[in-house]
Amino acid sequence: MYDPAQLRAFLAVAQTLSFTQAARRLGLRQSTVSQHVRRLEDATGRALFTRDTHSVELTEDGEAMLGFARRILQVHEQATAFFTGTRLRGRLRFGASEDFVLTRLPEILERFRHDHPEVDLELTVELSGTLHEQLAAGKLDLVLAKRRAEDPRGRLVWHDRLVWIGGERLRLDPERPVPLIVYPPPGITRAMALEALQREGREWRIACTSGSLNGLIAAARAGLGVMAHSRGLIPPGLVRVPDRAGLPELGKVDFVLLHNPRRASPHGPAEALAAAVLAGRVRP
Repeated sequence: MYDPAQLRAFLAVAQTLSFTQAARRLGLRQSTVSQHVRRLEDATGRALFTRDTHSVELTEDGEAMLGFARRILQVHEQATAFFTGTRLRGRLRFGASEDFVLTRLPEILERFRHDHPEVDLELTVELSGTLHEQLAAGKLDLVLAKRRAEDPRGRLVWHDRLVWIGGERLRLDPERPVPLIVYPPPGITRAMALEALQREGREWRIACTSGSLNGLIAAARAGLGVMAHSRGLIPPGLVRVPDRAGLPELGKVDFVLLHNPRRASPHGPAEALAAAVLAGRVRP
């Protein structure tokens, strides 16, 4: 009843909330993506999105279709692999930003290992900037990491905005430098935080540096300072710093998948894991 191509188009739009971004992700024309979604809506007899000239949002029926679409595509891919006799094998060097510990990525990796037991998955958890460097050096096959919104590289998983967060009882003194909790270079959130403060002429000092997300969270919970973090991934025990604190806007950030072009294969383990991430709604 439901065409897999239409379901993939639906999932891409649901995850990016943009027909344009969905078309780029799938390598299709925007008109083709729109047609797939319209035909899926015709098949269900329900509107799956509300659209206007500025935004795209899932309807209640669209939210319900998300789970069905993921399961249908997963079973479809398993059946295809079974009857064609194609089993993925080999080594997959996968790099992920530590942010994704706070998402459904562990669940997706567990399912990938179950579906492809003959793939040796090597996981590297690092700063996004470090992962980009390792991918460029040929040390990784697939990366799930942050990028600046203006960076064109990679397949978009979702957009987010960086916000300032800290402990619930933290109070900033406007007469003193902003105490920062940051990753070491080349952390993307570190760079964006420093650039935002410098643009506003706001003084700052490094209160804590840690290469571990858990270390940053512990420092923030202890009230050592503020940190720049994705709005959709705020850890428990931390809150957004209120606007009255006068901290500058940090801007947007994208979460993307990037392939090693020297090892890319349309039917290899890296593409299979990328498809699982895109279909699995890794975003929070």
